[in-house]
Amino acid sequence: MRDLLADLADVGRDPRRGGYSRHGFDRAELELREWFTAEALRRDLGVRTDRNGNLWAWWGEPGADAVVTGSHLDSVPGGGAFDGPLGVTTALEAVDVLRAKGFTPARPLAVVVFAEEEGGRFGVPCLGTRLLTGAIDADAARRLTDPDGVTLAEAVADAGLDPARLGRDDEALATVGRFVELHVEQGRGLVDLDAAVGVASSILAHGRWRFTFSGEGNHAGATLLGDRRDPMLPASALVLAARRAASHVDDARATVGRLVPNPGGTNVIASTVDVWLDARAPDSPRTRAVVEEIAAAARAAATEEGCSVTVTEESYGDTVHFDAGLRDELAGVLGGVPALPTGAGHDAGILAAHVPTAMLFVRNPTGVSHAPAEHAEPADCAAGVVALAAALERLAG
Repeated sequence: MRDLLADLADVGRDPRRGGYSRHGFDRAELELREWFTAEALRRDLGVRTDRNGNLWAWWGEPGADAVVTGSHLDSVPGGGAFDGPLGVTTALEAVDVLRAKGFTPARPLAVVVFAEEEGGRFGVPCLGTRLLTGAIDADAARRLTDPDGVTLAEAVADAGLDPARLGRDDEALATVGRFVELHVEQGRGLVDLDAAVGVASSILAHGRWRFTFSGEGNHAGATLLGDRRDPMLPASALVLAARRAASHVDDARATVGRLVPNPGGTNVIASTVDVWLDARAPDSPRTRAVVEEIAAAARAAATEEGCSVTVTEESYGDTVHFDAGLRDELAGVLGGVPALPTGAGHDAGILAAHVPTAMLFVRNPTGVSHAPAEHAEPADCAAGVVALAAALERLAG
């Protein structure tokens, strides 16, 4: 386990942010794909890339009703070492554990690496599974652009894929009988329960919205305050409104993690400001209520400053309740480990609308994720390998 994670330790390091910046189809993520392919072939797994850039490593011949496990290899900007890679490395290790004990799967078994789970490059999370399941329109996906203006179509073409083939893949989806994703916990649930491993019960409803404030670009020194239409003011008001609105709804979260002024000069009043909002709550009505309160505050602040604002929903996922039968079966196999909800989105959450899906969590002693302090102890990672191997043995045996 430590050796596999160590293989990735120098790929995509971010000297400015700390941690790792590995984004869909960029140099670092492509290097990790090559690493995964080599590791899968070392284990005599047959590697295939589907039409959406997801990597599948098959133990035996691909077929229907397969048991599939895996995660992703991309990260948020400046992310930690475990979010995504832990689920991939434990899957490979679980295959080793099962082979060492002489296990042969009675049904097809695959390890998968999904593309662009974090949305760190093209803005839409779980892009590989959204395309796979048809949860995002293929034409809209092809038009997505990264901060440098590169479209998804251009990026996949540079990676050797055909952008015209992006979209729902019924053939690949039909192979998945059940899916189990292992992930480092993003929170302190297992720490508080003193448990190394747990299973997921649900995922909060969540989405991303872009607010574009438009005003008048001008000179920072020559423009009197009374003559300004500065979009940075209503943008700042939105940041405060997000915290205020989330505090009005039980267990809601609202975050502004990215704000981009144009043109971005120190001595320039911005002409536009783009602000990205992440909002989450236990169900769709509460999530929507939080966003509407924030949007109302943004519109009022924009009007007061003589600016305008447009709101664009970039992605949304309703509350996910994982398959109760599969969840309870795996919890029983693992000796009654705890079940807990999560506020983080995952590829498993997208697949849950189509196939029975479960998640295993490995304890994170810091409780920190999407940041360099994200961590899992070697003993807990090993417990995750054992747990995943037991789950796969049960489901594929």
